[in-house]
Formats: sequence, structure tokens, C-alpha cells
Amino acid sequence: MTETEAKIKIADLKAFREKILKAGAVLEKERYLEKNTLYDFPDASLRQKRQAVRIRTIGRKTFFTFKGAPQKSRKFKVREEFETEVKKGKALLKILRRLGLAPAFRYRKHRTVFRKGRLKICLDETQVGNYCELEGEKSDIVRFVKAIGAAKSELIKLDYIQLITGTGQDAGRD
Repeated sequence: MTETEAKIKIADLKAFREKILKAGAVLEKERYLEKNTLYDFPDASLRQKRQAVRIRTIGRKTFFTFKGAPQKSRKFKVREEFETEVKKGKALLKILRRLGLAPAFRYRKHRTVFRKGRLKICLDETQVGNYCELEGEKSDIVRFVKAIGAAKSELIKLDYIQLITGTGQDAGRD
């Protein structure tokens, strides 16, 4: 499955939430804590290939994700993504260790999820600021950006690891 996304930096979370609702989006999931851990081999080969293996924990639920290297795109982050819910998180950790993978980066964020048609709209509160992450078809993202009065030039394709570490280069990880 291919994932297409972009972010917008938010100055005022409450005002931006109102813009999202006025643009016709519907609240799907109220604010919750998300814990993310990226895994890599000791030689950082996944990072070097611009791929990612992630475990995301939301409450008692655990999700396992593989993300491929980003495809060429000027305004959007486009990449292959496979994700599944894991029933036995501790078993998954043992599997990753046996494969030689170890935690490489951890971050947390609070997320509120909205939806407008096929477009997923997330308000993310991170240690480096607040962002709106838009995930869906490019045309839906562009249409929604216009609907909330933002400019295409405000779109950011950096991931949270890049934003947190200040690397600012498109390493293609999330």
C-alpha cells in the first residue's frame, strides 16, 4: 500500500481545530497518547536505505509498521507502507531482537484524528511543536489545504524524526 502525506506547522492548535471542523471534517478519535519506537540494525542499514520499522503503542494496542524508501515528490512524502496490529507485543520484541534489530529512536506525541471523506487529518502535539498531518490522495490533500485557507507552500514533507533531530533532510522516516 502506498502512503501519501504532508504536514503543516500549527501556531494555534485550538484555532486550527476549528478550521478543520469548519472545512467539513468529522472528529474520528479524540486526543490520545502515541508512543513510537523505530528499530534498526547495528549498522543502521534501514536508515541508510531510507526505510523504517516501527512499533507504535496506543494504550494497550500495538501496531507494527514497515515503511519503504520515499518516492520522488516535491510537496508530499510518498512511500510504501504496511501496518498490522500485533496481539502479542512482547513476542514481537523478541522476534525483532532475534533478527538483530534494536531500538534506534523513540518519540511520543498526542494525536487527535479527523476525517473528511478519504482524507485522514491528524492534529499532532510533539516536543517540537504542533502539526497537522494530512494523509490521503494528493488531490484531496491540496483541496483540503485550500479549504482551510492554507497555502501549498506551507506543506512540509519532513517526518517527526527529522523535525525532532533538526536534520531537515528527507530521510523518509516517520
